[in-house]
Amino acid sequence: MELPKIADKKPAVLELEPGTYAWCACGQSKNQPYCDGSHRGTGFSPKMFTLTEKKRVALCQCKQSAQTPYCDGTHRTLA
Repeated sequence: MELPKIADKKPAVLELEPGTYAWCACGQSKNQPYCDGSHRGTGFSPKMFTLTEKKRVALCQCKQSAQTPYCDGTHRTLA
């Protein structure tokens, strides 16, 4: 399987309202960190996640986190 494109080497820190979100897993979305359908024709699919309350989150943009869609600090180890 191909590797995702690194969209950024820092997380997107956001205050999100309750709801369901589609996190970009391929790194090609023009609407990072959210999916815009750019993954079509690749082996990637967006990662859906739901928040039940307003919450401050750090969403991974390097696409290498073991805790997707959330940042786990892996971006600090990338060249």
